[in-house]
Amino acid sequence: MATSLKIDDALKGRLKDLAAQRRRSPHWIMLEAIRQYVEREEARESFREEAQASWTAYRETGQHLTGQEARDWLSTWGTDDERAVPECHE
Repeated sequence: MATSLKIDDALKGRLKDLAAQRRRSPHWIMLEAIRQYVEREEARESFREEAQASWTAYRETGQHLTGQEARDWLSTWGTDDERAVPECHE
């Protein structure tokens, strides 16, 4: 799929300078920037959807962990006393 971008002269100059510094083409720099942006936005949307699903489940069931319960559990990660996920409760 061929796509064109219209960028102003100042940005075009900055892009050329950066590409020269990185020994990459301006095309590569633009593709990499777009790829990183899309990945970041996809991750953000996935997080938002997961949070919405969690909120919906909480409203339907009342099941949850307190912040302190979560912190206590997470503090054991990577230790010899690593604990299993605590049970949710009302």
